[in-house]
Amino acid sequence: MEYQDIENEKLKRAKKQVEELKGFYIHLAVYIIINSFIVINILIRALNDGDTFWQFGTFFTPFFWGIGLAFHAAKVFNYNPILGKNWEEKQIQKYIEKDKRDAAKFK
Repeated sequence: MEYQDIENEKLKRAKKQVEELKGFYIHLAVYIIINSFIVINILIRALNDGDTFWQFGTFFTPFFWGIGLAFHAAKVFNYNPILGKNWEEKQIQKYIEKDKRDAAKFK
């Protein structure tokens, strides 16, 4: 590959990462705005009725949407505590060593 092709590929990856980051921040802003209205509505109803605050489903939308938002953040920021880069590197090294041992058997 030429130097220019490598630079174009880097630029394309950087633009893609920026678009993903922008999408996450838009998602976060919408989450905050919508759920602020939901929580305010819940608090107003709780003050008026008194018994609706802790009913099932009161915080259903913010909770599960928050889980989705957390997964979105993990994807955008490349955070994977279970199968992260260290795990990948260890697995790659394991398979390389296995291939070397298998190749040594046939020498």
